[in-house]
Amino acid sequence: MYIVLVGPSGCRKGTAMGPGFSMLRGLGIKLAAEAITREALIRELKTCTNTQASGDQMFMHSSLTIFSQELTVFLGYSNMQLMADLCDWFDCRDTWTYRTKSQGTDEITGVWVNLFGATTPELIQTTLPRDAIGGGLTARMIMVYAARKGKTISIPHLTPEEKELGLVLSADLEKINMLSGEFKVSPDFIDYWIDWYPMQDKTPPFEDTRFTGYIERRGMHTLKLSMIVNASRTSDMVMTSYDLQRAIQLLSDVESKMPHVFSGFGKSPTSDILVQVMHFCADAHVCTLSDVMNRFYQDADKRTMEGIISTLESMNYIRITHTATDRQIRYIKGEEREQVRPNP
Repeated sequence: MYIVLVGPSGCRKGTAMGPGFSMLRGLGIKLAAEAITREALIRELKTCTNTQASGDQMFMHSSLTIFSQELTVFLGYSNMQLMADLCDWFDCRDTWTYRTKSQGTDEITGVWVNLFGATTPELIQTTLPRDAIGGGLTARMIMVYAARKGKTISIPHLTPEEKELGLVLSADLEKINMLSGEFKVSPDFIDYWIDWYPMQDKTPPFEDTRFTGYIERRGMHTLKLSMIVNASRTSDMVMTSYDLQRAIQLLSDVESKMPHVFSGFGKSPTSDILVQVMHFCADAHVCTLSDVMNRFYQDADKRTMEGIISTLESMNYIRITHTATDRQIRYIKGEEREQVRPNP
């Protein structure tokens, strides 16, 4: 799975990733370097080839985890070839071949690459080519978005209960790491899947065309997450409808904020500042045009800002009231916005 935490600078993405990094290192999971060339990454993946037994069968796999608190450092800027490789690896090919002009051929068996990273919406816009948004690598990523940090803690520390929980979790992860073989599904899993899967085309989670590729792979994301959910609660490797329902709920919770990842990523030259103004108005609830201009005077002049405000009013995102000295801007909440939306 390719999972990326997305949020503005200072919202503690690295802090959230820290405990996971310590646990991976403690388990001896093979981790890629945070800054590495494409050729070195391929060689590193090749050296991870391992043989494992499952019942009376033997199989080979090349498993590597990419753990990057600054994903743009790992990907580089518009590094299309590396992004294409990650797209190939996502499907866990039995064999992946890399040929060079001078160093021959590298054949990697049982490709399994996991990615856990973090970045900001701004860096996504500057790092990924516009054509890559909606397809390619972003379609294979689950973007976990947060607009701000959850809370401020003056002296971060773990309580005795949390330390004990960490030990229990590490011991459980060791058992999970020892699982091998094929996951199976129960009859009730199949029944639930048959009912749920066809609905993806009829009721997609997004109307945004930039998520078309993601929606096509939503079933695959759900199956992979179902395996993880199953391993978190039992070692029998038999997925039930409970695992599927829990995976769907986890994915739906993340998807509720996922559109914010690409907000401001459009063809309009003011699309990025428009989204920032939207967030400002939503946080303030009530403000004036002067407040908005004082906040964004470095990004937009008065004429441009009035166009942005007019656009938001047309979207029923804000309501404007004229006063004697200024224009008052009031944010319209989602429920209220639906009530004022005209009938088709």
